[in-house]
Amino acid sequence: MYDIITMATPLPIDKIKSIAQDQFGTMVKAVVDIERRIMAIGGEMHADEEDHLLSEGSKPENLWGINIYPGLDKENRIEFDSMINIRPAVQNRSRNVENPETRNKITEIVHRLLVE
Repeated sequence: MYDIITMATPLPIDKIKSIAQDQFGTMVKAVVDIERRIMAIGGEMHADEEDHLLSEGSKPENLWGINIYPGLDKENRIEFDSMINIRPAVQNRSRNVENPETRNKITEIVHRLLVE
């Protein structure tokens, strides 16, 4: 089991693959802060990573849960699915990230933080 890591600078994709293998096999859970442009990985649940980022000063409205499949190509490795994404107050009524602009921000941050 890994400790939760806050990623503000890029990590090699091989490190993410190692974390994924030790936890869920081919996937690692992550929470992205779209305002601070960081993400947390390594938690057993998205809520654990969300709590971690909140304790570091993130605001709830900026946090979005995703799953990363580091073995897939760059365009297919992000899955926008998490219980923490259900936020009717910001018109997100499903586990998915429904706003295309928010999805684009998340994608850009993840691509910047994962080094091939």
